[in-house]
Amino acid sequence: MATSLAPGNSSARVQFFTIFPCNKIHTCRMQLNPLFRAHRHRNLRMHFDNSYARLPPRFYTRLHPTPVAAPGLIRVNSALARHLRIDPDWLQSAEGVAVIAGNRIPAGADPIATVYAGYQFGGWSPQLGDGRAILLGEVIGADGVRYDIQLKGSGRTPYSRNGDGRAPLGPVLREYIVSEAMAALGIPSSRVLAAVTSGEWVMREGAEPGGVLVRVAQSHIRIGTFQFFASSQDLDAVRLLADHVIQRHYPEVSLADNPYLALLENVIAQQARLIASWQLVGFIHGVMNTDNMLVSGETIDYGPCAFMDAFDPAAVFSSIDHHGRYAYNNQPGIAHWNLAGLAQVLLPLLDRDPDKALALAQDSIDSFPQLYQNAYLQGMRRKLGLAESARDDAMLIQDLLDIMAEQESDFTLTFRCLSELADADRETASGLAGLFELPQAFTPWLSRWRQRLAADSGDSATRRAEMLSVNPACIARNHLVQAAIEAAVIRQDFAPFHDLVDRLAQPYDHHQRDAYYAAPPRPDQLVRQTFCGT
Repeated sequence: MATSLAPGNSSARVQFFTIFPCNKIHTCRMQLNPLFRAHRHRNLRMHFDNSYARLPPRFYTRLHPTPVAAPGLIRVNSALARHLRIDPDWLQSAEGVAVIAGNRIPAGADPIATVYAGYQFGGWSPQLGDGRAILLGEVIGADGVRYDIQLKGSGRTPYSRNGDGRAPLGPVLREYIVSEAMAALGIPSSRVLAAVTSGEWVMREGAEPGGVLVRVAQSHIRIGTFQFFASSQDLDAVRLLADHVIQRHYPEVSLADNPYLALLENVIAQQARLIASWQLVGFIHGVMNTDNMLVSGETIDYGPCAFMDAFDPAAVFSSIDHHGRYAYNNQPGIAHWNLAGLAQVLLPLLDRDPDKALALAQDSIDSFPQLYQNAYLQGMRRKLGLAESARDDAMLIQDLLDIMAEQESDFTLTFRCLSELADADRETASGLAGLFELPQAFTPWLSRWRQRLAADSGDSATRRAEMLSVNPACIARNHLVQAAIEAAVIRQDFAPFHDLVDRLAQPYDHHQRDAYYAAPPRPDQLVRQTFCGT
């Protein structure tokens, strides 16, 4: 089963030494120092074992990253590096920075760009692929789990579709902040090992400084990867890919009577838990296309994502989601729809009889709503301090959410406030004094909730402590992320970025000095749209 790496707050904060590239946009790449040209070094300290690159060549294209002009180290995630058995001090060295930037290829790496397809906002795209990412290879972590090491922003590939293959600095910082915040919340997620500036301009709305990050995931195999081969009727490739996923992520299903059916059921269950975990913290992904849904069950692609401030079940932040397809309250249904696409692809493997295959797939897909609801209710009970289940819990939860929506109550701080009020001896949430209070409209609901708690097992002090351990005080609020990005991009000041990453590594702790990180945005700080960066 997929797991997320345990977060840590010991990431190295390295002095950033290059931000703005040369002024000659069109000649930067032509003036590279030979030191930065991509080549192999035998003594670079990453220990690769590349299973995906052993699949047939139609699964990927072999190519090297495009070197950047003048890489400057922003940050190394030291705790993650050690988990991957990579020396963080080496990553901060000139050799390590060159590898992070794609200017040097470490021994044992086998750089590839993978191909996939996908339904994007409901429309079929028959060939996508790694348009600005290159998979260096795979390493085995200290936990015995296999992890991809991927460069993002590393230059053009055959799948770039006329793009430049680069990443602006802002999206690089956003992905670092939010993916690490998600991991700290205990939500399965891709991680960021390190990030650098490129010393080059990237053209989007205008010229922006560029960056490269090193993304880590248990794999980058997507529902869209399966869909690419199914769309070309390459059943052999679908089978090879399914066998690879079973061996890599779900080895226990290889002993099942129908391993491919068991694979489907495991992916469905994993996604049900993942989407429930998003809903429980008010996270909105923003681009839930099938090419952004990993079969490992990890969150990936932190482009136009956002955490809600005021609760709104119809909240949309993505600038490209014009019709709210991927709104907060639509996420479970979209996951269900995406998984139906995976089931359709796997039909020929489930049974030789098409009718039997369809029936098996349908039964599996029909299990998703209940699996999701079970995970969501279990999580909500924990957030509300309910150790036992009761028949009316779903109604109690929905009534709370309705009041929150009517009052535009802050999602994160509402639950944090309830955590403090779970102690029967407390009348106010002293830890949030001056920061947040529940409006009077909550009073009738609070009475019902307290009656429900009285009928539950456990003492109130223990309940309060357990609630505080699952209801974060600090999340990656949009205005904080935006402020950190603007400070780095506009003023070349990376201190807000480092401070925010450090603080979000401990989301459940709260002290009065944390008011800046815990407080909801003022009206003038609201961020209403987030952007993809491609």
